[in-house]
Amino acid sequence: MPTIKDVARKAGVSVGTVSRVLSRNDTVKEPLKLRVRAAMKELNYKPNLAARALRTNSIEVIGLVVPDITNPFFAQLAKNIEMEAARRGHSVMLANSHDDVEAERTQISVLLDRSVCGVIVVATSDGGEGHKAEVPIVSLDRRFGAYPLVATDHRDGSQKIADHLVGLGHRQIAYIAGPQSMEVARQRRDGFVARIEALSKKDDPIRLTIREGQFDYDSGEEIGRTLLKDAPPGTRPTAIAAASDQQAIGVLRCARDLKLEIPKDLSVTGFDDITLASLVVPRLTTLRQSIERLAVTAVERVIAGEAVSADEAIGGEVVVRESTAEV
Repeated sequence: MPTIKDVARKAGVSVGTVSRVLSRNDTVKEPLKLRVRAAMKELNYKPNLAARALRTNSIEVIGLVVPDITNPFFAQLAKNIEMEAARRGHSVMLANSHDDVEAERTQISVLLDRSVCGVIVVATSDGGEGHKAEVPIVSLDRRFGAYPLVATDHRDGSQKIADHLVGLGHRQIAYIAGPQSMEVARQRRDGFVARIEALSKKDDPIRLTIREGQFDYDSGEEIGRTLLKDAPPGTRPTAIAAASDQQAIGVLRCARDLKLEIPKDLSVTGFDDITLASLVVPRLTTLRQSIERLAVTAVERVIAGEAVSADEAIGGEVVVRESTAEV
């Protein structure tokens, strides 16, 4: 396992310089910082946080609150946040709100009482009361009160999915939205609907059906079944766009039960690009959120503190796999 001495030797600097880079000491000039970080990456060096805590009698900890760590998207996000924090010499204390506003409020208060250097919150709802805190609080993915937000451009992402399906010739499309109590779900829905309306022409109309559910597998399966099994003759959608990969995978499951072949009989798209999206059969076409960039930006902001107060929207990209095809 590489040591701090190995990093110093590789970068051609002193051990003290490496230590100052790890502690984000502003006295180290940028070229030296870049050399040290490049050496750390090449050697796959991980800071020994426990040893650092013994030396300094303290350790910087970032609090992270997510709605449900069993959700694959939040699990991947938490992993990337932990990795980025470790790269910067920080540790992460994780808490679940279990999609409960009161639990969320309690968890944030507990983290603040434990003297974290900042808190990243993936909110349960659009609410989020202000917390009296002397450390920065950053909203991630979902807006939390008035705190600055780092998130994917959900509206633009949904528009890209709409473009993809219409470009394949689909004119009977269903959209499974997330819970409209959440800003992220509203943005995804509004972006998709607005783009379909813009693409629908008098001589080439697009019929759009919208249903609302939760961002989970069961909701996608249940709504998918009503769209596919109970649709009057000639009205069954040729494509279903889901507001999350979990919903989309639920649609794939019910389509299989109904003996529908994907993508021959039905095209399906998701949103997020969780790991499972590339493992299901057929592999899912989806809107990829840059989880690594979201994590890096959130950690950067919580460390920067009050220096950054504006929202930041990060673009996503459509990943075309096997679940969509031309009509």
